[in-house]
Parts: sequence; structure tokens; C-alpha cells
Amino acid sequence: MKIFNTLTRQKDELITINEGEVKIYACGPTVYNYIHIGNARPLCVFDVLRRYLEWRGYKVTFVQNFTDIDDKLIKKANEEGITVPEVAERFIKEFWVDAKGLNVREATVHPRATENIDEIQRIISELMEKGYAYVAGNDVYFRSKRFDEYGKLSHQPLEDLEAGARIETGDIKEDPMDFCLWKGAKAGEPFWESPWGKGRPGWHIECSAMAGRYLGKTIDIHCGGLDLIFPHHENEIAQSECANGCDFAHYWMHNGFINVDNHKMSKSLNNFFTVRDVADIYGYEPIRYLMISSQYRGPINYSVDIIEQSKNALDRLYTCRDNIDFALKNAKDGGEIPSFIEQRRNEFITAMDDDLNTADALAAVFSLVREINTVIGEGAKKDTLIACADAFDELTKVLGLLYNRKTESLDSEIEELINKRTEARKAKDFKTADEIRDKLKEMGIVLEDTPQGVKWTRA
Repeated sequence: MKIFNTLTRQKDELITINEGEVKIYACGPTVYNYIHIGNARPLCVFDVLRRYLEWRGYKVTFVQNFTDIDDKLIKKANEEGITVPEVAERFIKEFWVDAKGLNVREATVHPRATENIDEIQRIISELMEKGYAYVAGNDVYFRSKRFDEYGKLSHQPLEDLEAGARIETGDIKEDPMDFCLWKGAKAGEPFWESPWGKGRPGWHIECSAMAGRYLGKTIDIHCGGLDLIFPHHENEIAQSECANGCDFAHYWMHNGFINVDNHKMSKSLNNFFTVRDVADIYGYEPIRYLMISSQYRGPINYSVDIIEQSKNALDRLYTCRDNIDFALKNAKDGGEIPSFIEQRRNEFITAMDDDLNTADALAAVFSLVREINTVIGEGAKKDTLIACADAFDELTKVLGLLYNRKTESLDSEIEELINKRTEARKAKDFKTADEIRDKLKEMGIVLEDTPQGVKWTRA
């Protein structure tokens, strides 16, 4: 498998630290509100990455954090007159509602920043002993320019980074490029005791501590959105590599942004949507489909038309799977495994091995759908249909799709009416057959006569 590595700016062959194992760290949400559709993209994309690697035989350790102490949580707590832990607990619970709705599997570990204060303080102490960090006022800062490779992830010279809009400012720092590792406590804010006084961790140090604790000093893949490259991931690299004296992560994967109606998503533009907002109208699965329908590094445009297209595409997949089940009920024994199954499976693997190209992988799935529908129409036998079902289920499961399949049953009265209509048609009593069809329609059951028999759906 090849991955586009932000660090090298090219597709690199995936070679893991330990053969057959992959250690992945994915930056998780800051839990002060519901997740928005921009948050849904890395959740779904890197869930697919994990599923695919496991399908290919890797043992995957997947860590995704919760940032549960931050200025945004403090502000939210003050606005609502509650504590920061209460805010965090509330929105972690809401996160799981949305994550499970999107069929995102739980990580191997979901650490919280507040559960790792000792590890955070240990790393800061290490950096201070080595001369990479210093106390200024009530805060502790990292000396960015002491790390010779600072800027290697964002591929920007220091002078350009220094002029960037997101650099923290403050008169007490030795250099404008320095970033905060430990924030001195302000009145009314949560704090922890430390060798440098009461305070709380800076944002960047949290992920270095949690990645190191649960995955080791060097990890295989670090994931996140494009917006995290600088300063967050750049700073993670600097503080981790200076503290540990080794590479922090070998591969860096970053997903593209989401636009809304071809405009950047922004509260000021009134085009900001939470996952819950969209799911309440369309359900969660069309959102997941949309998030993986394009190659992950490029931008995605969200609009009503596009989410409707995602819903229609899913309907085609569900219909195909239902058609297989229906055809199996009356299929004759025998049959062969169609050659197209292995062809489509290989196309799927080729696409996914090419930097997780889920768009082309979906194209392989829909080619499989067309061929399955064709063999069903030709009266495929049981073994052929079972092979088609297995291949279909295998590939859609890797993508995390079709997780809302339901097996519906009919009550005895409706089944009896359908059987009576079938007998009437055999006897060429079309008047009775039509009357039964109309009665069933009034009961919410729509019939379709197919070469494989009568197929019913609820209206």
C-alpha cells in the first residue's frame, strides 16, 4: 500500500515498524459542542483506513483522543454555569451518538487529556532539562528555533511561519515562534499542581503525551485534517522528537476540507451544519457515504443535491443486496463462482492500495452491482448467488456501508393473500389477482412480479 505522506510530499510505500502491525494516532474532537460535518470526514476516512488495513491482515492499534480541557470548554462551561468536566461528559456522550450513527468503530483507546496530566508534565520536564523549554511568567514555552527541523511537515521556512496568522503572541515569550506547553492558572479556571505552579496543559503537548503513552515513542501513521498541519502537528513533531530523540511518526495523512454549496463552511456565512442537523433529515449513512465518495485528500462540497445523490447511491446498493436475498429464496442448486468477483475484488484492492482511493474502490463495488444484477436477471443458481453475496458484503463492510440492513417479515394474513394471488395468476384468474393486489396496496404492501417470483416492499 502507498500513502501520500505530508512529510515527504509523495506517495510512500507503507513499511511499518513491526511487521504485520500498524500503530495509528488520529486527532480527535475538542468536546465542547456537537461535531460538525467537517469533523465527520476524518472520522469516516480514517475508520475506513483502519478497516482496510485489518482486512488486509494487519493488527491495528488505533488511538483517538478527546481534548477535554481547552479554552473553548472553559468558555462553554462559564456560559452555561456548569463545570468543564460536565461540558466534556455531555459532549463525549453526544459524540458517541453521532459516531455510532456514522458506523465509526471505537478506537483501541480513547484517552482524554485530563487523564494524562502526569505524562504531559513528564515530557515538559524532559524538554526543560534538555534546554528546549523555559518558564516565562506563569507559563512554560517551547523554544521552536532550537529544533533545527521545525517546519519540516508544513514545508515552510521559519520566516514564513513566523508571519502566519495562527502563531501565538505574547510579550513574555523569548521568541514569537515559541508555543505554550503549560498555561498558568487564571481565576476560575480548572488547574493541576505542577513544578511550575498551578496550571493546565497547552493543546499541542496533549497529543504528544497520549500518542507516546499508548503507542510508543515512534508511531506508524498520524492522521488529521489539513488545518492541523500547522501549528498543531508541526508542534507535536518538535516537542516529541526533542523529548524522545527519535522520529515521532513515519507517515502523516491529512484529509481535505469540506465546503458548503462551494463556499467555506463558516458560522458567519450561516452555512455551518452539525452532523446531527444533517442526520435528522437524511440519516447518518448518506453522510458517511459522502465522506468516502471522494479521494480523502481533495475537498468535498456539501449540498442538498449531493447528499441526495449519496442517498440514491446507497439505495442502489441496498436494492442489489435485497435482490440477492430474494433470488436465493427460489434459486436452484448448483452454479459457479463468476470470474467477475475476483476481478472487482482486485480492482478494489488496487484502488485502496493507491493512497486509500475510496472513490475508485466504490466504482469497483458498483461494477460488481451491475454484474450481480445481470446474473440475477439471467436466473443465477444458488452457489453463484451466495458467492455474489459474500463478495458484496466483504467489500461494503470494508467501507463501513450497508449497516442499516433490516430483515422484514410479513404477518400470516398478508402472506396468505400473496399466495392466493400467485395461485390466481397461475389459474389465469387475473380479475381476482388484481383485486388482491389492490387490497395489499391499501395495506401498504406493493408487489412486483419478477422472473424469480413475486417481490414485495412496504409503501
